[in-house]
Amino acid sequence: MTVIRFPERNLRRNETVREGVEGGARLVPMPGLRREAHSPDEADGTAGKASVLPLVLDDVHYVVNKVALIRGISFRLPPGRRTVVLGYNGAGKSLLLRLCHGLIRPTSGHVRWEGALGGARETVARAQAMVFQRPVLLRRSVRENLAFVLRNRGVRGDRAEEMIRQALAMCGIARLAEHPARALSGGEQQKLALARAWLLRPEVLFLDEPTASLDPAATLELEGLMLDMHAAGASVVFSTHDMAQARRLAQHVLFLHNGLLLEDAPAEVFFRRPATPEARAFLAGDLMP
Repeated sequence: MTVIRFPERNLRRNETVREGVEGGARLVPMPGLRREAHSPDEADGTAGKASVLPLVLDDVHYVVNKVALIRGISFRLPPGRRTVVLGYNGAGKSLLLRLCHGLIRPTSGHVRWEGALGGARETVARAQAMVFQRPVLLRRSVRENLAFVLRNRGVRGDRAEEMIRQALAMCGIARLAEHPARALSGGEQQKLALARAWLLRPEVLFLDEPTASLDPAATLELEGLMLDMHAAGASVVFSTHDMAQARRLAQHVLFLHNGLLLEDAPAEVFFRRPATPEARAFLAGDLMP
């Protein structure tokens, strides 16, 4: 029997991560992004280069057909943190990620990027990436999916080829480079989606249920890539229904219930002493209306 060993939560990784993957490839540090702070508090400081972060939501509502799906949510997302969004099905987790990413606009309230670079719309758009539970892939090869992203950023030639090679090796899919992207398995598609996101060098990476329906081995690999990208400078915000995964990876927790943000707390505090009955029921596995 093969034993799958998952990484410890809040695992520290240095910049030379993923050594030995497909010929010694490693994740290349992201230029201009901050290194991982020693604590969430330190990550909220002023050290490092200019950023679009923090991201601030101020009394955000999202209404569809007169039904309030997101209700008065306010929080602040500083640089350098791994944040997990938790809640029952229908709590509003995916909607919240889409609001943060700018895919949808709030009905009322404000979503603001308050960092030194947060005032330019194009800069904000380039500073973030999102990976969906079901990745949206082009009807092209794996390599062409990556090349398309780089062409849109004006990167071509030898530099593009080297970046593609690194991304394929980092995510363990070099052997699949010429395969049709949409013919890959679920886990392989998620690896490709993360490789594509890495090429964008995001300051903020949003992931919506990135390991849903994946087997333990694929989940372990995806979690390792998430940690690698965080160690290289990206703030990571992800939703999950996997409590063990949340405990392994999260530094901070946003807990939603029926469109409301009920808890905004450090992970160790939330998992040890949740402040609301809804969060206690959620962690206990109880059903809530």
